[in-house]
Amino acid sequence: MIYTCTLNPSIDYIMHVEDFAAGGLNRAHQTFYYPGGKGINVSRVMIRLGIQSEALGFTGGFTGAFITNFLEKENIVHSFIQTEQNSRINVKLKSGEETEINGPGPEISAAAQEQLLKKVNRLSQEDTLVLAGSIPASLPEDFYITLTDVCAKNNVRVVVDTSGKALNQLIGQPLFLIKPNHHELGDLFGVEIDTVEKAAEFGEKLLHKGIEHVIVSMGGNGAVYINKEQKLFANVPKGEVKNSVGAGDSVVAGFLSSLTNGNPSHEAFRYGVAAGSATAFQDDLCEKENVEELVEQIQISTIK
Repeated sequence: MIYTCTLNPSIDYIMHVEDFAAGGLNRAHQTFYYPGGKGINVSRVMIRLGIQSEALGFTGGFTGAFITNFLEKENIVHSFIQTEQNSRINVKLKSGEETEINGPGPEISAAAQEQLLKKVNRLSQEDTLVLAGSIPASLPEDFYITLTDVCAKNNVRVVVDTSGKALNQLIGQPLFLIKPNHHELGDLFGVEIDTVEKAAEFGEKLLHKGIEHVIVSMGGNGAVYINKEQKLFANVPKGEVKNSVGAGDSVVAGFLSSLTNGNPSHEAFRYGVAAGSATAFQDDLCEKENVEELVEQIQISTIK
């Protein structure tokens, strides 16, 4: 079973405003409400690709109820720990450039933390845990390390999609998959990753630190995949980018879904890149038909 963990879920309130004017009255001509958070995005894409997962994390209040109700309507299994405060609301303002205003998350009590750890401790070597997104300020900054230590004890595969200090701390842990973008990879090593070759070179260094699979997303310049046997590059198809939120999460979801269906890693990489591109071209996360329309446009080549 694949489990996703979102420590700080949200309602993403997306507002389309023509010619936004700061300080004046603006009217949105189109609005959308979605459950937000990187792990939740992974679960939402995976169910659309035919793979069930279980969403873990913390939710609370009327906003938390919206998140869980929405997931239930999409037939996504969840087992969130309830907090005493509301889950946050993030505003995504789309008017030419995209502007984001992220609300504060709830305080996570020690008792709630312990409940999540107990849930994770029940996972086994047949399971995969996806740790995605940032760590809320109310949690210990090494909380991901605590979770990965529990997983290592039980031989649970761990997938990581985070950034900053949380990502740096996790390097050296036994991880199944990590998906930094080229900026995040460069930050890990204090270099600028501006070519495919550099992405492959420094991505390969992560293999020596206990990571099995590395995918480096490079935006419109494609993506790089590295494991012990392969260093591959994938182009991205051309299209109008409508949605930057969730594209990276969709890469993770597509890759894991394809592996779960028994495909080899290079095909899983192709499918992941197609899923990420399909989400970028939609207002919401991709549907399966969007992904399959793009798969044949993804060309895989070997990096020497």
